Amino acid sequence: MIGYASRSTAVSFPDGEHLTQQRTWTLKQLFRKIPLVKVYGDRAAAVSSLVTDSKRVRPGSLFFAVKGRSTDGHFFIKEAIDRGAVGIVVDRPSKEFRQVAVFQVEDVQQVLADVARRFYEAPDEALHLLKVTGTSGKTTVTTWVKYLLDSLNCPTGLIGSVCYDLGKRQLPATKSTPDLVTTYDLLDQMRTAGCKVAAMEASSHGLDQRRLLGLKTKVAVFLNLTPEHMDYHTDMEEYYQAKAKLFTGENAPLPECAVINIDDLSGQRLKREIDQVVPCLTFGLHPDAALRADNIRLEASQTFFDLSYSGKTYSVKTALIGAFNISNALAALAVLKSLGYELEALLPLLETFPGARGRLERVEAGQSFSVFVDYAHKQDALKNVLETLRQVSAGRLLVVFGCGGNRDKTKRPRMTAVVERLADQAWATADNPRKENLESIFADMKQGISTPSKITFTPDRQEAIRLALENAQVGDCVLIAGKGHETFQEFAHGVVPFSDRKVAEALLKEQEIVL
Repeated sequence: MIGYASRSTAVSFPDGEHLTQQRTWTLKQLFRKIPLVKVYGDRAAAVSSLVTDSKRVRPGSLFFAVKGRSTDGHFFIKEAIDRGAVGIVVDRPSKEFRQVAVFQVEDVQQVLADVARRFYEAPDEALHLLKVTGTSGKTTVTTWVKYLLDSLNCPTGLIGSVCYDLGKRQLPATKSTPDLVTTYDLLDQMRTAGCKVAAMEASSHGLDQRRLLGLKTKVAVFLNLTPEHMDYHTDMEEYYQAKAKLFTGENAPLPECAVINIDDLSGQRLKREIDQVVPCLTFGLHPDAALRADNIRLEASQTFFDLSYSGKTYSVKTALIGAFNISNALAALAVLKSLGYELEALLPLLETFPGARGRLERVEAGQSFSVFVDYAHKQDALKNVLETLRQVSAGRLLVVFGCGGNRDKTKRPRMTAVVERLADQAWATADNPRKENLESIFADMKQGISTPSKITFTPDRQEAIRLALENAQVGDCVLIAGKGHETFQEFAHGVVPFSDRKVAEALLKEQEIVL
């Protein structure tokens, strides 16, 4: 088990008090021993915050002109100064802005990481930071890890796509992997709240954009790699390389341990590539997995399997259904095993884990058929969920789904083909169309259809859910896929409130579908 008696690198503050309220940094202190190309202006000013978005600058902010994929922070320097920035960090000469301190550096993002580490006094030294990456399962695994550790009296924070749990309070998530300054601030608040561990999702976007630059990693976890984000990554190799950065020391020190799913071919490749430099703990159904699941039995409301580890076999039960959740359970167990916990203490807790919000979440209103809400919004995730429900459902499988706008168009016909193959009846509808015309999204989806009668295109999402529920009969299963935990819909005109779970609950009651 992890030893927590000594926290020599941590700073002790009154319980619940935000650490940044205790600090006073000047520009000169923050940039001590940081390589600079040139520096202009007075460095005596006090710094109250670190900012990369000019719209968030307030008096006392230090603004970092980070160059992104679609924009460049250098274009917004004047706005930052007008809002009260006391200094700017740039990678090119900025003589016209000498009314404030100007720090010219080779790599703005790297200096941001170094300065943030000093400003927030290295919270990753006081917390065991667990980073989980993979196309699917990140939210369930991080939530499961937090549940297990909290149950074992090890307070754990969480940074993920559903929420940011800081120990004393929760915040709604804005990104599964937030920007570097936000992450430092969240970790700082976790430390102040008494957390010992922080579990976080590491997305390919976050890794590629260096949002975790310099943060120490106790355990790095690889779950799987399937086609996704092809609107961002040029191909699967680039996608893999983005994920691999978590394990190779490119953006941060090498992890102390890597937990890898070797049922996945990319996981096998990753293990081969890092095996000589990072200790690896593998999991899966693969015969060579260190934590291996055998004798799997799937039921409608629970899952059973045998767990083999180090010559011993354990009987395991979990309330989560589906083969993919066996992989998620193994990942969570492997993480805690790598932290020093014994399996005997963990297995009883698997039975009580309720699951992550919006991940195969049941909607119960006394109806005579099953209703699930799930976040599946890509081909493989949708396939996994549908295959699971097909295995455990006695009746028909009815599905409501959609494809997001202004995102990877290539997955739309593939998702539709999966639904057509595995569902008995489906309603295609809006799923965050954003600024793209819904008919254009539907046109792409229809390219994957060979039996048009199985899928009805219904633009209004609430109407699509209503039709699915009205058509459900005793013993059927309704899956509402794509949005999961989300409580909004994104359209060109803005964001409107919408929760699949709440809509389904209301319709089940209002339409008197409950039997």
